[in-house]
Amino acid sequence: MTATTRPDPSVAAPDGRTEQPRPAAGAGSTPVRPDHAPGTGDPAGGRPDPGPGASDAAAHRRWWRRRGTAVTGCSVLLAVGVAGHGLFPRLPGRLSSLAETLLPWSASAVPVLVAAALLRRAAVAAVVALLVPTTAWLAVFGGVLADKSSPGGDLTVVSHNVNEANPDPAGTVRSLLAAGADVLALEELSPATAPAYERALADTHPYHFQQGTVGLWSVYPLRDARAVPIMPWTRAMRAAVDAPGGRLAVYVAHLPSVRVGPSGFTARARDEALGLLAAEVRAEPVRRVVVMGDLNGSTDDRALRPLTGRLVSAQTEAGAGFGFTWPARLPAVRIDQILLGGGVRAASAWTLPATASDHLPVAARIILPPESGP
Repeated sequence: MTATTRPDPSVAAPDGRTEQPRPAAGAGSTPVRPDHAPGTGDPAGGRPDPGPGASDAAAHRRWWRRRGTAVTGCSVLLAVGVAGHGLFPRLPGRLSSLAETLLPWSASAVPVLVAAALLRRAAVAAVVALLVPTTAWLAVFGGVLADKSSPGGDLTVVSHNVNEANPDPAGTVRSLLAAGADVLALEELSPATAPAYERALADTHPYHFQQGTVGLWSVYPLRDARAVPIMPWTRAMRAAVDAPGGRLAVYVAHLPSVRVGPSGFTARARDEALGLLAAEVRAEPVRRVVVMGDLNGSTDDRALRPLTGRLVSAQTEAGAGFGFTWPARLPAVRIDQILLGGGVRAASAWTLPATASDHLPVAARIILPPESGP
């Protein structure tokens, strides 16, 4: 009988280490997979621990889905802001005025929101981003885009900020006369350029009044012309024009400039001057009124309500499109206005071609009611 000996499990390996026994493969033995190795699985014996990388991926997926909700929320907020901008309280730093000045450009946010939704494969959010803000924008501005002009009119009025550094006053005047202006308002005149405009307009517009940086030229006689004190220096004036059907009170104004700075929209000086101008217009004894000039503000800006609450924009009433005027090379806002009151209506309104100024001229063909009419 031959004796069988088992190898000692503690026999030393040739390198001096002690070899541990390896389980034999066979019945009742289960191979150990790496993901079930001790320390790599769920301590409770459940599924393997996915590790920190998988947790980050899950969180990223949740964030990605939430982005569709965020786009939807932003779309609704944009629509509410456009449709109800006049109902919101004033923001600090007069930022409400800045937002309302740029309000027509809110439509540019729609493609961005739609693209963000599509990028995240959020189809519902993309539809909301397209339809909801667009509907609100069209409800507010859709009528502005239509051409509301009509033939006729009694008088053509033109207003232009000519830029005090204008190198070509004569060329600017030729461009303005091409519009057939009966009454012409100029802003930002300077002692150096004012005589050049007087000479260029002497033959066609013999009646004129110029004070400070503003002036008025007319084919009809002017009466009771005077400066209007809205600032420490003269940047506004008023005159009565012997227009068809009776007198027409014409105001020419250049309100203080506005800036965007660390403190917000620096429009305090403009708003104060605007209040003084509005008070003069309210006290005007002549019923038929036109206010023209560089008001450094859009008619959507709530700060202009002292005027726009009583007067109607010729561009809004009888223009086609927004009629942006500044900057002349790439107009983005309309800050040059023709406002009408006392029954005066606009038959048509438009912007003129660029001159050597940084503003575009504005024009309107207006209808004058009888002076004693309703």
